[in-house]
Amino acid sequence: MIAMTMKKISQLSNAQNLQLQRDAAIKGRTGSNDNQFANMMQERIQQAEGVQFSKHAENRIKQRGINMSEDVMADLNLAVEKARAKGAKDTVIIGSEGAFIVNVPNNIVVTTISEQEMKNNIFTNIDSAVLM
Repeated sequence: MIAMTMKKISQLSNAQNLQLQRDAAIKGRTGSNDNQFANMMQERIQQAEGVQFSKHAENRIKQRGINMSEDVMADLNLAVEKARAKGAKDTVIIGSEGAFIVNVPNNIVVTTISEQEMKNNIFTNIDSAVLM
């Protein structure tokens, strides 16, 4: 586990490493516990890797025949970053392939809905929406 985490850290750019260290130093000055550094490090690693998919979301993509091309992934990652910049926690990202419900702090797509299934559906427990 530690070796894998260290490998991921080494993949971060120098700027990302410096920002992570600065963030940790600031958090350390506020008297926070040791887990905050680990949490910040994990969050930065997830951001660097891009959005991840839950098993449920992976199954829905397969079942619904959603095309996850490189362009769709790039658009999805950009939309998640825009939502994060606005402080979103749980967002629906709507694009040409369908809708993606994303937990922004954890960088995880929770579920997906195809374009055809979006009609007559209600999205609940979200705090924002991004159109891509």
